[in-house]
Amino acid sequence: MSMKPNRGLGRGLNAILGDSTDLNNLRKPVGYVNKEIAGAQQPTGTADILRIPVGSIEPNPYQPRMSFDAEALEELAESIRTFGLIQPLTVRRKPDGNFQIISGERRFRACRLAGMDMIPAYVREANDQGMLEMAIVENIQRENLDPIEVAMSYQRLIEECHLTQEKMAERVGKKRASVTNYLRLLKLPAKVQHDLKVGLISVGHAKVLLSVDDRKLQENLCDQVIHQELSVRQLEEKLRRATAGEEEPAPTPELPDNYYKLLEQMGRYFGDNISLRRTPTGKGTMTVRFQSDEELQRFLDALERS
Repeated sequence: MSMKPNRGLGRGLNAILGDSTDLNNLRKPVGYVNKEIAGAQQPTGTADILRIPVGSIEPNPYQPRMSFDAEALEELAESIRTFGLIQPLTVRRKPDGNFQIISGERRFRACRLAGMDMIPAYVREANDQGMLEMAIVENIQRENLDPIEVAMSYQRLIEECHLTQEKMAERVGKKRASVTNYLRLLKLPAKVQHDLKVGLISVGHAKVLLSVDDRKLQENLCDQVIHQELSVRQLEEKLRRATAGEEEPAPTPELPDNYYKLLEQMGRYFGDNISLRRTPTGKGTMTVRFQSDEELQRFLDALERS
């Protein structure tokens, strides 16, 4: 579904969605395989995510960004405390045994603020560009990667192997549009990325959420998808109604069993041309649509015989 972001969408969506149900019991911090680097232990491969002691990681002296917004860092740290580090760092091993950040210094600072003592990271061997690229491509081709892992692998090829999206698509055997769509997933809020990563929502849901230009509303809608078990089509309809300013239709109340028996009996003569509406208090209407005098006469004859 293609939809232009609507900056006036907030009021309509909030009116439709109401309060989000607390879903924290479904969300747990993202964990990684317990491969820790300690002392002289060597990494097993450049495609692995390894856990490195925070004291063994050093900033990159060539980092172009010299200042980091303190409030934004604290927000990221709080997200990491709740959901874990969704996107690991990338580091290289130094001769002294420590590790230097290649990408992810902002995430590293937020991890320290969050009190983490072990930080997930990819370990890149210096001067081994070909092996790195091959390892990442091989990792992408695995069938058990979640969508965020695929997106992070694409991002690594761009940042670390200096590939364009077009060249990267050729390397991994994918269409460029597919690569672009995966990379866009990394623009979602950390909470939504977490829910996509652990399978609480689908890639289809995530694509619909990307059409919303409000991060809070994206999170709110994500909660609604999980709580109400919305399909992608239902989520699209919810957004369509919000954009058009329409109210959400009230759910149809469940009918008592004897009403269904009545509909079944009448349906023998009129098929699907019969409808019944009932309010919670018991009031309602029943509508019968018949195609001809003969159809109605057959029903009257049946009544007389009974």
